[in-house]
Amino acid sequence: MLSIIVPVYNERESLHRLHAEICDSCGARGIPFELIFVDDGSTDGSWETIRELCHRDERLRAVRFRRNFGKAAALSAGMGAAQGDLYLMMDADLQDDPAEIPRFLEKLDEGYDVVNGWKVRRLDPWHKVYPSRVFNWMVGRLTSLSLHDHNCGFKCFRAEVASEIRLYGELHRFIPVLAHARGFKVTEIEVHHRRREFGHSKYGLRRFVRGFLDLLTVKFLTGFNQRPQHLLGATGLLCFAVGMLGLAYLATVWGMTNLVQPALDALSTDVVVNFEPIGRRPMLVYSAVLMLLGAQLLSLGFLAELIVAYTGRESDTYSISEQIEGRSVGSPPAAAG
Repeated sequence: MLSIIVPVYNERESLHRLHAEICDSCGARGIPFELIFVDDGSTDGSWETIRELCHRDERLRAVRFRRNFGKAAALSAGMGAAQGDLYLMMDADLQDDPAEIPRFLEKLDEGYDVVNGWKVRRLDPWHKVYPSRVFNWMVGRLTSLSLHDHNCGFKCFRAEVASEIRLYGELHRFIPVLAHARGFKVTEIEVHHRRREFGHSKYGLRRFVRGFLDLLTVKFLTGFNQRPQHLLGATGLLCFAVGMLGLAYLATVWGMTNLVQPALDALSTDVVVNFEPIGRRPMLVYSAVLMLLGAQLLSLGFLAELIVAYTGRESDTYSISEQIEGRSVGSPPAAAG
């Protein structure tokens, strides 16, 4: 069964049409499904519309938040309530076309675990399109998973993927990245993107700032989750080494000023070693700060390693695809026939 998870935040005008289009798309292909609406603190009467739809269609289920907790929380609640073998996420604003649902399932049947939508012809304002392209390029460079549209909310994946990733903050856009880091097969398909007819976009400039910070978090989680010292310690050693070089240079300057020059004066030579006192050089402050920063990063790395060692779970370090149990040694072979 397919579990379709739709987060809702003030989308009352589009819910009836969305429900009808999903039913038509799945009904035409005979796809068994359940539709889960998650009301993320709507204030426009969306919950009353959802309740009405649930009374009319037993395939619908609904979850209501006490207030707005964000899309990642809504999707997590939807996955927690889902009972299907496959999960499909889509937005409630009608920009995602339910007619694309069978194509997602066909792609999964080819052996993939996650299928991400790609809005080739995106019908959004330019100030959302171009920053999104830059963001997608950055994600590909930092995570080694190159997709054209990480921000697309139209995603389909197997239930095993949902059981192995945890969504919080705004990590919902990184579901393919998190799944790819655990060894799942990820791909994308081109999807039809429609213009928004009702309401307005819930995202602004802050979304891209938060997205960049979340990207750094995902990079750390996928690359250094079980070895934080490799990142923190390496950065700390680099800072410490640069600081040491700076102090070594200043020590040489001090020696030339306070040891070499008196010796030259004693020999009655005209050679003058003229250096500015190291106490007035900015390099002294920079070098000392770098050494302190390096020491702190090393200490943080050791603390992070202790946390991973004593609180980490084995299930966080690998992902099992399949298990086979052979017959025990000395047991008779299975009878033929």
